[in-house]
Amino acid sequence: MLRIHFSDNRQAPIWLVDERLTIGQDGRNNLVLADAGISSFHAEIRQDHGYYYLTDCGSQAGTFVNDERISARYQIRTNDCVRLGTVELLFVDPTKSKVKTGVSARWFLQVAKGEHEGKKFHVNGSMTFGRSSKCELCFSDMELSRRHCEFFLKDDVLEVKDLASANGVLVNQQKVAMAVLQPGDQLKMGSVTLLVIGPKTAVAQAEDEDATVFMRAIDLPQPGNSKPQVSHAGARNPLRAAVPLSPGPAAVPRNQGFSRRLLGVVAVLLAGVVATLALKTLF
Repeated sequence: MLRIHFSDNRQAPIWLVDERLTIGQDGRNNLVLADAGISSFHAEIRQDHGYYYLTDCGSQAGTFVNDERISARYQIRTNDCVRLGTVELLFVDPTKSKVKTGVSARWFLQVAKGEHEGKKFHVNGSMTFGRSSKCELCFSDMELSRRHCEFFLKDDVLEVKDLASANGVLVNQQKVAMAVLQPGDQLKMGSVTLLVIGPKTAVAQAEDEDATVFMRAIDLPQPGNSKPQVSHAGARNPLRAAVPLSPGPAAVPRNQGFSRRLLGVVAVLLAGVVATLALKTLF
């Protein structure tokens, strides 16, 4: 079975499963191409006993196979390049050849669990996964469908699409019909688990409003032997000055107390002298 690949990877490849495939700008075609140089009904492909034949339907710009213009019933073979206007289509038999692309090895699928455990597959263009020998990723697990899913790489973005499988496709334990894959994602199909390995993308982190913000502390004096100098204006505590003190016994100055004691001694001496004189007078 042949498969049509787009040279510019504009969309996923198309399997030629029907007996007739029409191509053109009109929406009634099986493959609608709205590019310049494409007629409303440009060309058709018919399958006859396992062979594929391409016919131009009277288009103005013509249909070319390997740069040779064709008209009626031209047999298409593996690796033929068909050009319609500015669109180039490559016909591939996955069992016999591989699509050549300029994409570097950036995406891989590594088997984390199941058959071929530990093996790493390079994703290039489009790759089907299932039990069929025509799949690029062929596994014999009976829980898989013959064509279980398809991996498609476009503009360095990796996608997976479920091909109407019986058991489905799980991405990070969530069942999906189609999903864009990121490095580190895990896919489970049947008993097979695949790990997505790809280029890391730097994402600018948004500022967290609740995050702790560290600010510069006030400069403090360095420890030393000298005492910090305090101004007289700031030495007095304004709080103490504002609060009145409760009344209590008045403090007696030191000089005034000494004078009172001296006067007491003199008074005693004078009383003694007076008493002596009084006794002498009596006798």
